Amino acid sequence: MTLILGRKLGMTQLFAEDGTVTGVTVVAAGPCVVTQVRTKDKEGYDAIQLGFEDVPDKRCAKPQLGAFRKVNVAPKRFLREERLQAPAAVKVGDLLRCDVFKVGQKVDVVGTMKGRGYAGTIKRHNFQRGPETHGCMNVRDPGSLASKRIGKVVKGKRLGGHYGASRETSKNLTVVRIDLERNLLFLKGSVAGPNDGFGPVQSARTPPQKKAPPQQPKAAAGAKGAAPAKQEKKK
Repeated sequence: MTLILGRKLGMTQLFAEDGTVTGVTVVAAGPCVVTQVRTKDKEGYDAIQLGFEDVPDKRCAKPQLGAFRKVNVAPKRFLREERLQAPAAVKVGDLLRCDVFKVGQKVDVVGTMKGRGYAGTIKRHNFQRGPETHGCMNVRDPGSLASKRIGKVVKGKRLGGHYGASRETSKNLTVVRIDLERNLLFLKGSVAGPNDGFGPVQSARTPPQKKAPPQQPKAAAGAKGAAPAKQEKKK
């Protein structure tokens, strides 16, 4: 699995030579600095830790600041770890850029949705409001919750509550274009979260599987092209 950290910049369109239009999300991915290299002998597993976006020293906790100074790396705002199947081929201080991916590769992007506070059922679950005529008072109420026999609210009942601010993963997005000079990734489709939101980009964990071609029915036993002989029923 390949990982890089970045920020969502927004959506735009890409025009192909034949005139087709593709909606893409632009992600400012990297450059990321390798801040730590974990080994199986010392930590029990192989992994690398990536840092993204410099911050001043006063914005960093003192234990983290000491760790950054120990490896001679500027303090970073975001830190994420990527586990590896084999010992890391990079060392502390190396830069990883958006060219770790290739055009046409499938990636997953993790984002945090906009927080909308407390919301009712109409905004949260797309309920329809009730009529406002003939004395009807059920305009924006959720309606019946359960039957009298149950005497309680059933688990999973769609009601009002906290809406948004959840961690969502946009899966199997295709890398359409890579701008190495400006560290930009153009991903086909939408990415969860607002513009300028932080989001790790990683290679797809569950890419879509190619469907196997349909199998042809097996030929009947006997000579080729000859119909199978019918067995006579015993009287």
